[in-house]
Formats: sequence, structure tokens, C-alpha cells
Amino acid sequence: MTTTKGKMRSEIDGAVGVMIFDNPARHNAVSLGMWEAVPAILDGFAADDAIRVVVVRGAGGKAFVSGADISEFESARSGAAAQAHYERTSAAAMEAFARLRKPLVASIDGYCIGGGLAVALACDLRIASASSRFGIPAARLGLGYGFAGVKKLVDTVGPAYAREILFTARHYDADAAWRMGLVNQVVPAAEFEATIAGLVGAMAQNAPLTIQAAKEAVDQALRPESERDLGHVQALVERCFASEDYTEGRTAFMQKRRPLFRGR
Repeated sequence: MTTTKGKMRSEIDGAVGVMIFDNPARHNAVSLGMWEAVPAILDGFAADDAIRVVVVRGAGGKAFVSGADISEFESARSGAAAQAHYERTSAAAMEAFARLRKPLVASIDGYCIGGGLAVALACDLRIASASSRFGIPAARLGLGYGFAGVKKLVDTVGPAYAREILFTARHYDADAAWRMGLVNQVVPAAEFEATIAGLVGAMAQNAPLTIQAAKEAVDQALRPESERDLGHVQALVERCFASEDYTEGRTAFMQKRRPLFRGR
């Protein structure tokens, strides 16, 4: 099933939801309308219990997301009011990523620049083709890069690499991105789609309650100690042990068969 919202597409393939930035003529540069469509797509995936993993990708085979659509800057970001609206809209899109409690995988094939890197960093895992390119060109455009985006970058690669990426505004190849920790894995082009499918398929077969508890624990670990809700993490862990899936997992192990998890 495929749904189109302007230059955004969503697809459902069994237990996998796919959100596609579909503006290949501009290397999937993100317009205001595309940011506006993101929360509805991700919230729809969140509400569908059959979906266990979400993949984010770009259309066209040349770019994941190449950043903001600069052609809109004169109309959508030309004054203080317009810029404030743009920032609220893009922030709402990022919040939709943050509140999704299902694993998010960024399938990066090509340019992953500026706002595209912010989208990738909002995902739990980032798998890149060997031809991918990364960077944040804000310093070449005179743009201010907000704290939320900087913190996500620092949390991922550390302060030294974050400074280098932001101060130099240079592009990095996939191997450099892997060495910095921007991506989990770099895959040759011929193996890229199969690698994504294998990874996502394996995750979709695993116990969803366990993955949700683990995702929440990692998110809490990244917060200041005084802001952590460890009680919520413990409640999710206890839900795992009280679930039918825990019984199924033990039974399947003893019977030497693949478990069939139902998320309950």
C-alpha cells in the first residue's frame, strides 16, 4: 500500500513502514510542505500495530535528503515570521521522529546533507551505501544551526567531530562518516538493498516489546541523570517478562524453532 502526500510517500510492506522523501529532481531537498507531511506519516505508522519497523529513505537513487529546499528561502524563510513558522514546522517533524516508539532505520543512498543529516540522526540506525556523502553546510550559507540539532550530532559523534563537521562545512565520504560514528554500517552498492532488507526483516521478527523497552532505555540514558524516568523503563522491562511473547520466546527456544512474537 502506497500513500502520497505532496512530495512525501509512505508505503507498508508487511511489518515494515517506509517513509520516502520524494523530490528526486532536487535531490530530495525538503520543502515546507514535506516537513508538514512527516508527522502524519510517522503517527500513522505508530498507530498501526502491524508495523514493527520504520525505514526512512529518499527517492531516485542519488540522495537520501540533500537538505532544505533553498529555492523556497525567499518565500518560506525570508522574514522573521516566515522563518519562525518554518522552524516550528520542521521542529514538529523532528518531534514526530522522537515520539515514535518503533525502531527507525535510515536507508542512506547518496547525499545526506544538512537537514538530511538531521533526519538521519533522528533514526535509531543509519545504513549507508558506499557512494553516500555527508555534511552540514550551514557555515557556508550563514544559517544558524539550532541546539537540538547540535546536541543530536554531539551525542552521536562527540564534540570534537561535531565541531569539525559544523566549522568546516565540508562533505565527508561514507568511510569517513563510519569512522566518526555517523553511520552504523557502510555497504557496497550491489549489496545495499539486500542488506537493508535483511536487517529490517530480522528486526521485524524480534520481540517488539523488548525492542521498545530497549529503545526507551537508550533514550533515557542520553538524558541528564536528573531528567531520567527510570521507573518508566522498569515498567517496560516488567511488561516484557509478563507478556505472552516471553512465554513464546522460551517455548520456541526449547523446541528449537523460530519464535512468533505478537507484541503482547
